Amino acid sequence: MRKTLAIALMLTASLGLAACDKKSEDKAQDANQHAEQAQQKMNEAQDKVNDAAKENAEAAKDQAESNKAATQESAPAAPTEAPKN
Repeated sequence: MRKTLAIALMLTASLGLAACDKKSEDKAQDANQHAEQAQQKMNEAQDKVNDAAKENAEAAKDQAESNKAATQESAPAAPTEAPKN
């Protein structure tokens, strides 16, 4: 009787632990999926930051060229030699 009761309790305990283990595996898989999604979103965000930085650099370059052209246009023409009388 004791052996039968002990075997029944061990079988019940092992089934209970097996059922709990499955849930923790599912949670671990979900956590991994969420981590992968977060990494993908971080990569996308970094790409957007890089694109914005490139656009800002191009805009600054264009602005510098525009300022240089405006300075050259507003500067008076170099005086030529005055005719001698």
